[in-house]
Amino acid sequence: MLNVVLVEPEIPANTGNIGRTCVITGARLHLVGPLGFDLSDQAVRRAGLAYWESLDFRTYRDWDELVDLNQTLRAGLMQKSEPIVHLLTKHGERIYSDSTYHDGDWLIFGKESSGLSAELLGDHPALCERIPMRSDEALGNATAWHESFDELHPELERDICGNFVDRRAGQITSLNLSNAAAIVIYEALRQTGFAGL
Repeated sequence: MLNVVLVEPEIPANTGNIGRTCVITGARLHLVGPLGFDLSDQAVRRAGLAYWESLDFRTYRDWDELVDLNQTLRAGLMQKSEPIVHLLTKHGERIYSDSTYHDGDWLIFGKESSGLSAELLGDHPALCERIPMRSDEALGNATAWHESFDELHPELERDICGNFVDRRAGQITSLNLSNAAAIVIYEALRQTGFAGL
C-alpha cells in the first residue's frame, strides 16, 4: 500500500480528489496539520464526499507527529537504504518517473501555497523529485495573464490552473495538487504492478 502524505493542505477540493484517488487505488492518505479546512462528519457530508468513509486515512497534528508515529517514514528520511520517501517539489533535481517505487513508499506533497518547507527539502535533497512542466513562455500570453490577474483579482494569489502563486518565483504554470498527486501515484502503481496498469 502506498502512503500519500499531504502536509498542511489548504484547498479542500484538492484533498477530496486525492482522497478519491486513494480509495480507488488502495493507498493510505496521511493529512498533516494544520489543515486549511474542516474534516468533521458534518463538513464531509455537506461536501458530498460519500466515499470518505471508505478512505483509509490518518490525521496528524504536525510533521513531527507524523514522523514520530511512522517508523518506516523515519527510517526512510535517514536514507539507510534505497529511498522509500519521495518529496515532491518543483525544486527537485530528479524527475519523479526516474525514481523506483515500492509497496509501502511515502509520497509526500506540500501545501498549495508554498509546497514543502525549505528546511525539509534542504535536509533531504536526495529525496526531492519533480514533475517536469513547460515554462510560462509556453503560454504565449504570460505577461498579459499576470496583468489581467492583478487587475481583476488583487486579493487572490492563484494561477491559471487555480493554484496559489508564489509571486517571488515568477512562475505561473504548474499543476494543482490533486493533478500532481495523481500523476505520481499512478507512476508508483505502474511500477509496483497494480492490476490493470
